Amino acid sequence: MKPAFRNAFTTLFRSLNPNPIATLILLPLPTAATTSLTRSPAVTQPRSSLLRSYSSSSMAGGESHAPPSTSSLVPLDQQFEDFRQSLAESGSVRDRIRAVAAEIDSAARLMHAGLLLVHQSGPASEVLEKAKSQIGVLKELFSRLAEIVRECPGQYYRYHGDWRSETQTVVSLLAFMHWLETGSLLMHAEAEDKLGLNNSEFSLDIEDYLVGICFMANELPRYVVNQVTAGDYDCPRKVLKFLTDLHAAFRMLNLRNDFLRKKFDGMKYDLKRVEEVHYDVKIRGLAANGGAE
Repeated sequence: MKPAFRNAFTTLFRSLNPNPIATLILLPLPTAATTSLTRSPAVTQPRSSLLRSYSSSSMAGGESHAPPSTSSLVPLDQQFEDFRQSLAESGSVRDRIRAVAAEIDSAARLMHAGLLLVHQSGPASEVLEKAKSQIGVLKELFSRLAEIVRECPGQYYRYHGDWRSETQTVVSLLAFMHWLETGSLLMHAEAEDKLGLNNSEFSLDIEDYLVGICFMANELPRYVVNQVTAGDYDCPRKVLKFLTDLHAAFRMLNLRNDFLRKKFDGMKYDLKRVEEVHYDVKIRGLAANGGAE
């Protein structure tokens, strides 16, 4: 009975609806009235009211997302005008410093020219007296330099490079003169005192002092050769002892791979040259008492 009933129902349905897919396509589309009935009231809320409600809720929570006022910002032209004034002032300070540094370089050249005569056979006392006459000039120039830098507190190392090379040269000359007189090393405090740089605001930079000492060591091998030629066979022994102690003292420093380290590395070649001269003097039997140390 059931299969027969099912077949009869199917035949009746197909006779009434010959194209069931078309029946589905021809279904009426939903209208605006029907969609408004199915939507939630929260969805139909206008966008502007949603924004107002979000803004009010965020204000109520104490969080303000308003952009900063442009009246508190410095205008672009005003900012670069401040930059221009700052750079102009800095350039003026550098020009004054470089003018004094040029005078320091000139005085150092005169001192160096006088000290070159020490490599000849003339008396060292006369050479030193002529070179010492420039120490007072250098002290006055460094005093002027300190006054300029003192006008810019806290900016010593900003302008330090403008007089660094000249200071290193001056220290080397002072150290060489000191060694010729005493046979010992010119200490850092002594160099500051000679140049009047014992002020806390303007002092002798340690690296400048060390580089100057390395420059002085470069001059000693030539001095040794000339002294041996002039008949002073004991000079290599004294210079060798001094350079050996100085090189050992530098070995205590943990130097970076910079200019100072390169100058220190060059000191071993100065030491080697003096050792060779000392060896020649000893092997030839020219040193007094057989070259006793």
